[in-house]
Amino acid sequence: MKEIFTILVVLLFAFPLQAGTLYKWVDKQGGMHFADDLTKVPPSYRNQVETEESKDIQEEITPSPPRAVNPDTKEEEIKTDIYGRDEAWWQERVRPWKEQLKEATENYEKAQKEFAQRTAELSQKGLVSHARYQNESNKFKEETMKYEVQIAEANEMLRKLSKEAVESRANPDWLK
Repeated sequence: MKEIFTILVVLLFAFPLQAGTLYKWVDKQGGMHFADDLTKVPPSYRNQVETEESKDIQEEITPSPPRAVNPDTKEEEIKTDIYGRDEAWWQERVRPWKEQLKEATENYEKAQKEFAQRTAELSQKGLVSHARYQNESNKFKEETMKYEVQIAEANEMLRKLSKEAVESRANPDWLK
């Protein structure tokens, strides 16, 4: 029995552990997770995965050569929130909601102008009847309601992202 144990110990130290890739992500509750296979990362978190390459344990560590320090140049720090997410990550989360807000606002304003213009045209031609105006008004309300919902949704998501940024101590300028 002692011989088998000795052989196992020798084999363990004879073969170095292999290098690999480690995938790291943070879930919605702020929990940090790790996996050694990208397929084990939930699809909804794959866009925020950070990878780390692990090296062989027996690989020699060579110290880096000393660098000259120039007091006139400041080394730029990569700043992150408490979960390690940087400005680019936050901007990518905010971008689609800002785009939706901008597009929905533009469409809403365009619909308002078109309704005002259409009503003025019908009025000038003397074609404004109560039924016709009601029909135009209903179309306008239906169209603008769709844009109002999109605007409200985008504003709510931007508010939630702002709150999340505060909770994770991200720089508020990253959301602008």
